[in-house]
Amino acid sequence: MDRVYVETKVLADDDGSISGIAWKFAAADRIGDWIEPGAFKAAALPLPMLFGHDQNDPIGTWDTADEKADGLHIKGKLLIDEVPRAREVRALVKSGAVRGISIGFLTKKAENRKGGGRTIKALELLEASLVTIPMHPGAQVTSAKSAVEALRLAAAIQRATAQLAKR
Repeated sequence: MDRVYVETKVLADDDGSISGIAWKFAAADRIGDWIEPGAFKAAALPLPMLFGHDQNDPIGTWDTADEKADGLHIKGKLLIDEVPRAREVRALVKSGAVRGISIGFLTKKAENRKGGGRTIKALELLEASLVTIPMHPGAQVTSAKSAVEALRLAAAIQRATAQLAKR
């Protein structure tokens, strides 16, 4: 099984709902792999939600997987009422300690790329994990109302303040 770590924005609501971008198109991951649009079209749902690709640590399910122009968007639910570990992971996501999504898949069709990595044209998506450091810099949790939003807002204010200071 291939594992691809993608840095992403992941957000988890109080009820355990979570969404993010599992793969950004038009950008290679940290080892040079590039997945083409259409490669995820056969994704079978629900998809296991793991923590750190640990097959013995399921924490929820991904119930939707939609290919959009910018990448593969996924939504699911941490099983916070049933699985104690899911509550722990939700706390890590909400604090900003866990922000990434990484996918596990079997490559069905790929070509080697000049300079390293592969162009993956077809795959079997097996799971998507919440991780601290994803392989793809664009894979991230995008919805979890919490400290992640506060950190993003603080960074925007710092950038604006720096720009004003230059004037």
